Amino acid sequence: MNRLLAELGDTRLVSSRWLRAHGYSSSLIVRYVASGWLVSPARGVYMRKSGRLQWEGVVRSLQVGEGIALHVGGRFALTLQGYEHYLRLGDAGTITLYGPNGPPGWVEKLPLKERFEFRGKGPFDPSVLRFSEMSEKMLLEQGLTWLRANAGVDALVCSTPERAILELCDGVSGPALVYEADALMQAMTTLRPQRVGMLLRHCRSIKAKRLFLALAERHRHAWLSHVPLDGVDLGRGKRALVPGGHLHPTYQITLPGDLDEHLA
Repeated sequence: MNRLLAELGDTRLVSSRWLRAHGYSSSLIVRYVASGWLVSPARGVYMRKSGRLQWEGVVRSLQVGEGIALHVGGRFALTLQGYEHYLRLGDAGTITLYGPNGPPGWVEKLPLKERFEFRGKGPFDPSVLRFSEMSEKMLLEQGLTWLRANAGVDALVCSTPERAILELCDGVSGPALVYEADALMQAMTTLRPQRVGMLLRHCRSIKAKRLFLALAERHRHAWLSHVPLDGVDLGRGKRALVPGGHLHPTYQITLPGDLDEHLA
C-alpha cells in the first residue's frame, strides 16, 4: 500500500487495468477504498484520498502511467505557451488532445471544470509509442516537448508552437477560425525555421501547410525566409477556405478579404 501511495503522489490517477497489471486484485482495491486510502472519482479509476483532481494530473497519468501516446496539441498547447489572448473566448478550458487512439472512457466522466476534446491523429502520422521512453531530442524531432503547465505539477508532453499552429490550421473550416489562426500567426514572431521546415515536410494536411505559409507571409515574419521548403508537398489546384474570399497568389488558398479588420 505504501508503494502504491508513493506512486500516486498528489495528482496521479490509476485505472483498474493498471492496478491489475501491477498485481492489485479487485478485492484488494475494494479493501483500499473501504479503508479510506483510495477514492474513485469516476468508475474504473482511482487516486489517493488526499490527492487533488487536476487536468494536469489526468494528462500526466495517461501519458506516463497508462502509457497512452496522447499529447496536448493545437489550441490548448498554444494556451499553455502564452497565446491565450489570441484564442476564441470560452476555449481556454478545452484541452485538445491528439494521438492514434482516444482517451479511456473514464476521462470524460471525471468531475473537472475543464473538458477534454480528442482531435484524432491531426495532420501528422504518430510514431511515438511511449513518451516515457523518448528522449527530449526524439520528441523535438516530432515537434513535441515536455512542458510544465503550472508550478508544482509534473511536466506534460505538448506540441511546440510550430506544431501546435499547424494542428490548429488543420482544423480551420470557416472564416471565424481563419481570423483566429491569423491573429495567432501575427504573434508567432520567434518560430524556429528548421523546425518549421521539418514539420512542413511531415505534415499530411495540404490545407494546413498552405494556410500556415500564407498567413506567415502575410505577416512578413523574418523567420519565413529561412524555412527550408525542399521536399514540402503543397499539392495541386486551389483550396477554398471561405466562399468569395481572396485567392492567395502563391499558395492558392482563399482567405477572407477583411482579415485586417479582425486583428486586435
